[in-house]
Amino acid sequence: MTTATYTIADTRTLLHRNLTHALRYPAMSMSALLMPLIFLLLFKYAFGHALGAGIGGSYIDYLAPGMLIMTGTSSMVGTAVSVCTDMTEGIVDRLRSMSISRFALLAGQALGNVIQTLLAMAVLLGVAVAIGFRPHADAPHWLGAIGVAAVTAWTMTWVAMALGLTAKAPEGASNLPMPFILLPFLGSGFVPATSMSPGLRQFAEYQPFTPITETLRGLLLGTPIGHQWILALGWCAALTVVGYAGSRRLFDRRAGL
Repeated sequence: MTTATYTIADTRTLLHRNLTHALRYPAMSMSALLMPLIFLLLFKYAFGHALGAGIGGSYIDYLAPGMLIMTGTSSMVGTAVSVCTDMTEGIVDRLRSMSISRFALLAGQALGNVIQTLLAMAVLLGVAVAIGFRPHADAPHWLGAIGVAAVTAWTMTWVAMALGLTAKAPEGASNLPMPFILLPFLGSGFVPATSMSPGLRQFAEYQPFTPITETLRGLLLGTPIGHQWILALGWCAALTVVGYAGSRRLFDRRAGL
């Protein structure tokens, strides 16, 4: 077997461990879905009439894509806590005593968290459809929307892993992703950036989650995307590189490799 084959096999094993752990302890996985789901229902039934009048269309159609992106950021808490727990409870030390790929330790965790995030997004999408969300995407646009969701989940996972490796304890790791969780509130997830006051509007237009949300919204609803998809992919690529590089460096330092 080649080195690449061993790495793939080790990654598959650690992916299975991550998913098995999530099934046995589902509370953290459910927390990634809980907050976006609450906001989806709250804004639909408490504020939807007023905000929908300002948007000029179905507010649930506008809101649902933003909540899908928020699901991706909410999952960062579970990812950061999981990585920090592995580092502080000795599992990494036990794995290091075995002939196992260093990359697989991070890749298995990353893939497991991406799968959990996408499942949470699928559940939220199902609830959104049940309460009135009506996407107009054809098959290619659905594939594009799934791709945007997957890339977002992948990006947020690596950033969260870097944050989790920074923390000294799981309690601290749960707080570090908070700025990323709050950023969708200051983007176009709930209301258009153009409706915001000067200053805040410029911030909303140039922060990462506005082009990501607008790209997903355009794909699902068939509205113009313009250059937003370029900005979205650019932000995702930049954040993924930073998150991955930070994760590798911090992991090697803390694991003594």
